[in-house]
Amino acid sequence: MNAGVPGETSSEGLARLPGVLDEVHPKLLILCHGGNDFLRKLDEGTARDNIRSMIQAARQRGIGVVLLATPKPSLPPSVPAFYAEIATDLKVPFEDASIRSVVTDNRLKSDFVHPNAQGYARIAEAVRAILKKSGAI
Repeated sequence: MNAGVPGETSSEGLARLPGVLDEVHPKLLILCHGGNDFLRKLDEGTARDNIRSMIQAARQRGIGVVLLATPKPSLPPSVPAFYAEIATDLKVPFEDASIRSVVTDNRLKSDFVHPNAQGYARIAEAVRAILKKSGAI
């Protein structure tokens, strides 16, 4: 189930996530948040704390988590170090290259920042690979 909301910041996602988890009862949360914070030039520390809290909310419900890093818009786009730090601290599978590779290839985007079908397929393949590597599948 895709419960993403276009344009949502990590603060909005954190406020909404517990209700979604309680309603849907997923076995796995693929968490991809932070991009809209970066686009709006919001505080990176707040995004970090919100993402950490989202993972903890899922874990408190017995839900596994895979973390996808979202790059900050820059030349070239760069992934903030906090994603790897959270993944290490909370021991969650983590993928940091696929979204960056999609947003740097215009053939894989439908607009300035959003993937097209090919881009989403590439991200899905990266998620499959990280799930396989972690032993989830």
